[in-house]
Amino acid sequence: MNADIEEQEDELLALNSIFDSEEFVRDGSKSAGEFRISVELPFPNLLGMQYDISFLPPLLLTFELPDDYPSSSAPSFSLTCSWLTHMQLSALGAQLIDLYQATGGAVVLFSWVQFLKEDALRFLDIHALLELPSDEHSTQYDSLDSLNAALSEPKNNQQSGPTYRQDCNAVDLWKLLIYNAAQTQKAFSATVFDCGVCFVGLLGSDCVQLPECGHIFCKVCLTKFCTLQITEGNIKAVSCPEADCSATPTPSQVKCLVGEELFSRYDRLLLQSTLDHMADVVYCPRRVCGSAVIVEKSSAAAQCSVCSFAFCVAYVHLKRCSDCASEGLSALWDDYASGSKQRQRLLESRYGRSTMRATVEECLSEDWMAFNSKNCPHCFWKIQKNGGCNMMTCSQCGQLFCWSCLTRLPSHRAGKHFENGLCYQYQ
Repeated sequence: MNADIEEQEDELLALNSIFDSEEFVRDGSKSAGEFRISVELPFPNLLGMQYDISFLPPLLLTFELPDDYPSSSAPSFSLTCSWLTHMQLSALGAQLIDLYQATGGAVVLFSWVQFLKEDALRFLDIHALLELPSDEHSTQYDSLDSLNAALSEPKNNQQSGPTYRQDCNAVDLWKLLIYNAAQTQKAFSATVFDCGVCFVGLLGSDCVQLPECGHIFCKVCLTKFCTLQITEGNIKAVSCPEADCSATPTPSQVKCLVGEELFSRYDRLLLQSTLDHMADVVYCPRRVCGSAVIVEKSSAAAQCSVCSFAFCVAYVHLKRCSDCASEGLSALWDDYASGSKQRQRLLESRYGRSTMRATVEECLSEDWMAFNSKNCPHCFWKIQKNGGCNMMTCSQCGQLFCWSCLTRLPSHRAGKHFENGLCYQYQ
């Protein structure tokens, strides 16, 4: 008996020195403890619902050593796992008993842990696909079940049988995915990577990996890159710095890199750019509003949901509409712009000074734009040509077009349009 107690103490001291506190916890009041065993996967497993899993939640092995262990009795133990069925847990438990019996009365806890960690999946014939237990297979067996089973069978010794149970009736898939993500990030943080910009080797904790393409950059380089693009308003350039890669960082990554203030600007400009490229979205033409308005395809008019202003969609796109322009209003503008100061004061007292001046300024501005600019044939954005050839690129949507006839040009061999002689590339 004393020899068994000494062997137990030596074994527990050795286990304490081998495993850290996250893997092994000893119950100081008795010869017992708990292992949290991270089962090794030969390669990322694919769950039945098509999720790649590289890390699974640990399998719990709780044990208690009887007085006559290891000479005569195996440890009492229980197995707990959320992603194995009761039948699989039972098979593992039976194998643990066989391993003890094969030792011929030697200590076995370390061998049990190594088996569960390295060989459990191969023993259960789990290879590329892990089928999660369904609700009907999530029966829970506790110590009372083991006791009833022991009372109903002949006793070979006084040792209580092992217990196998799952820690929940329905496996929570999201917990598996969250655990996998946390462990993947932990492994990434402890690995050294070369930054794709400065080529300095840094720990993953000082790097960022873009999920779309997998390219890795240090936080310093990516922060400077994103800060520059957002400050200049070039939202489309907030992407992977790798050549010929169009992947973009996630919004949460951008926020962590540039801070709250710049991210607010990035979020606003990104929304603005997205709305600008939506064919069924226009903006309220009132200067004090400018809210986005969704247009129905069958209607030529729209109404702003913020200020309730109704307007013609064609006027917003093209800044001209025969139904919208009133001769009386045009005459009022001309009267105010060319009238004497006394006449202007009279009109201001009748319609309001700020209203009249804003109306005239807007009229003059629109007249100048109508004379000096043209609309992009793709997105209708106002484009001013200040030199160069007649092959234009819209600064808003990137569409190539001919300045003379406003024909959309293909990105490949766009210059062929000017070879037929109808339009001249240089004039």
